[in-house]
Order: sequence, then structure tokens, then C-alpha cells
Amino acid sequence: MGLFGTAGVRGSAETRVTPALALQVGRAVAAVARNHERDAVGTATTDGSHGQPEVVVARDGRVTGPALAAAVEAGLAAGGAQVTRVGQLPTPALAYASRGRYGVMLTASHNPPSDNGIKLFVDGVEFDRQHERAVEDRVDADDPPVSWDRWTTPVTGDPLDSYLAAVEAYARELPVGTPTDPAGVDLDGLRIAVDCGNGMAAPATPTVLRELGATVVTLNGNVDGHFPGRGSKPTPETLADLRAFVADANVGVEDPGRDGAGFAFGIGHDGDADRIVIVDADGAVVHEDTVLAILAEHYVDSSGVADPVVVTTPNASARIDERVEAAGGRVERVRLGALHEGVAAVRENTADAGRVADPRADDDLATDDRHTATDRTVVVFAAEPWKHVHPAFGGWIDGVCSAAVLARLVSTVGLEGLREPVTERPYRKVSVDCPDEAKTTVMNRLTARLPSAFPSAAVDTDHGVRLEFPDASWALVRPSGTEPYVRVYAESDAVDELTEDVREVVEATVDAVA
Repeated sequence: MGLFGTAGVRGSAETRVTPALALQVGRAVAAVARNHERDAVGTATTDGSHGQPEVVVARDGRVTGPALAAAVEAGLAAGGAQVTRVGQLPTPALAYASRGRYGVMLTASHNPPSDNGIKLFVDGVEFDRQHERAVEDRVDADDPPVSWDRWTTPVTGDPLDSYLAAVEAYARELPVGTPTDPAGVDLDGLRIAVDCGNGMAAPATPTVLRELGATVVTLNGNVDGHFPGRGSKPTPETLADLRAFVADANVGVEDPGRDGAGFAFGIGHDGDADRIVIVDADGAVVHEDTVLAILAEHYVDSSGVADPVVVTTPNASARIDERVEAAGGRVERVRLGALHEGVAAVRENTADAGRVADPRADDDLATDDRHTATDRTVVVFAAEPWKHVHPAFGGWIDGVCSAAVLARLVSTVGLEGLREPVTERPYRKVSVDCPDEAKTTVMNRLTARLPSAFPSAAVDTDHGVRLEFPDASWALVRPSGTEPYVRVYAESDAVDELTEDVREVVEATVDAVA
């Protein structure tokens, strides 16, 4: 069964992510979690006193969420797991609540309102492929419930306030100020416009920013699973109202966002608040990789470790590599949708080599000691376009935390000051039709055809085929994990020509196979 895509299970609530499937997944998660707990504590007793996992269940604001949450909870309870029901939450808040236990989030993220989905967590991190396959196997086997006397009764919880307080504390303590005042000051009335998109950012991002001292104006700030204000996916098109709102407010304002006038920048979220889009003072969307490069450079520069690592994906811009290298770090790439696996891989390799891998282990290391601390390797940031992991805070994708961190950074030098060092080359993404059953053969052939067609490029085939050219241009070809396409990404001063040249090779290969 190909149950899981790049980010959990997702699809139509009527035909794919149904209550019946949610019930099966809940029971399967309980079984997988029980086995994991038993491995951790030893052989289970016959009465099941060992191996009873705790699972936190939350949902976003979608209309289909209550029914799916009830089905998941029923499956978990009948599978012998102890369920904590926490209601509506942003996905990062559910991830936060899953630390030391398991978590199930009912959300389709940025998908249409008719869709829903299931995201699974353990100890604050998304399930890896091994855990996902174990769940798939259990769903396929349709295991029966545990004996009736081991069924559980759900309890309720409310982790939102503690999550928001933790985000605020983390952002407030960031070293974003001056050498004499490394913590900087609060946002001191910085004016920020936040488009919550009728999603789960509404009870989260504005609250955190206000606690940090900002003045916040919200758009689409009520949670509504029909997403009446705009599409759930934050794009330049769906954020048109936010962009116009910020631009109009800043007309004639000399220093937007200060002294009670205009806005320093705008923020757009998706339905479950794990994604974030930034809008500048002119109402233009800041390219997602520029935002990524800004955050990556900050985390590397302030890390105080000898070997700071940023984990990103093959479709992310070379501008990230440039800023990370300039700050003294390095970049590791991992397949799309697997940031948590990339972080885990770096930490595992580091631990095997006897070096420090946990960023929280370096809290006592002064920045001045970076170049003498040769035995310290730390993942300081992980991100793919629109989605960021802040490892020193937690191992999950967190748009609320990103909003707070970016606001602190903007408060010091302004958004344009942060953006100025980043080289912004034109970027394109196109899709080539390709039947799912042909993708493997097509990609196998492209591993030879693309290097032959572009002999000047360095080639990386770890996650698709990535071509890197001497002038810092690059192109990536990879199969979509959810749709019948092969994706082509390119970044270059001559991006249209490069995209077209790569697409021609891909289309010819698909035609020869399909």
C-alpha cells in the first residue's frame, strides 16, 4: 500500500482519508507504538502493563476534522493506546505536545477544504519511513483490536498556551542584538500584518508576536474550515489581499512599521500553520529561498560551533549554500519531505564519529570558541521552501516559530537589511506529465541522459538528478511523490533557457518510455 506521501496521508475526505481509514490508521499506530514501547522497556507482560503508549490527537479547523479525529481516537483506544484529546491546534503545537509520547494530527495543511490528512509524530518528530511502513503493514493486515479489557478511555488536554509561551521564550532569547546586548530588545511596537488564512495560525502567531512587543493586524483571523477568505495554500495569488493591504498602508510612509505607521512586513500562513510566506513593505512576496537563506545564515553565524550544518532539499536555491558558506557552515541535502530524516542522519553520523550532535548541548559554548571547538558538529537549521525546522527549539516544521524569529531579526536591521546580502537569481518550477508507472524508468534513464546533455555540470543523483553549473546556476529533475508529474526546477540568470533545455530532455525521455 502506498499510504504515505511526502507529508503523511492526504487526500479527499470523501474518497481517501475517510473515517474508515482513520480508524484503521489509529489502530495501526497503536500497534506500532506498543511494539516500540515494548522494545524500549523489555518484554511486555501478559496483561499489557508494558507497552501502553500515550498518543496526543489534534485537528485543524476543517469541517471533516471532528469525525476523523473521533475515528482515529477510536482506533487508538481499541488498539490499547492512551489517548489525550486536545482539539484544534496548529500542527507545530501538536508536534510540541508529542514530545516524550506520540502524536496524530488531522490536517491537509494547504490542500483544499474538501481534503484532509493524517500526520504522525513521535517525540516531537514526524514518523520516519520505517515507522510509516510499519503503519502501512498494519493497515494492510487489518489487525483486530486488542482484548476488550485493554481498551482505553480518552482524556483531554490543552497544550496551546504552553507551546505559545515556549515559542515566545525561544524567540526572545535569540542572539539577534548587538555584541553588548546580544539578546536585543523586544519588538517595541513593530507593526506586522498577519494573514492567518482562516487557519490554525489565528490563535498562535498574532499572540506570540504581541507578547514579543509587536503591534499586529490580522486578516482572515477566524478559524473556518471552509477557508472563505482565501485558498489555504499561501501563494502570491492567494495572498493578493495581504499584499495590497501592506502596500497601501505603506504609501508615503518613510519608515514602514515604525512610529505607528504602515507595516514592516506581512506574514501568510497555510491551514495548519507549519508553512510561512513573507511579504515585504512593497507588498511583494519575498522568495521562499531568500527567507531560508536569511534564517540559515543567522543560525550558522550565531551557533558558536565548529561545524554548523544546515539541512535542506535538492530543490532549494544555491543562495542558501552561498550564505551558509559565507557564515562558516555547510549544507547537507535530503529528499523532499524528509527534513527530519536528514537531521537524524547528520546527528547519527556525528554521534558515530564521537562529536556533539544536539544543538542544546552547546548552550554553554561561547561564540568566540567556534574555531577551537573542532569536535562539535551541530544541525543548526533545517528547511525546505516555505517550511522551517528550528532544531534548538524542536524537531518539527514550525511556521509560528519562524514568524517570531523573523520578527526579531527584522526588528534589528529591517527586512531589506537582512535581504541585501542574498543573491536572488530567477527561479522556475515546471511540471512534465508522466504516468506514475513510468516514473522509475524515466528517472533511471535521465541519470544518464541529463549529464550527457549538460557536460559542464556537476551531477548529484541522491535525490533526483541535480545539475550544478560553474556560474552557480542549477537545475533539478525529480518525480512528484503525489501527482503524475516529473518536476523540473531551475535557478539561473538565464532561467527560461535553462528550464526549456532541461524540459526538452525530460519530455523526450518520457515520450520514449510512456
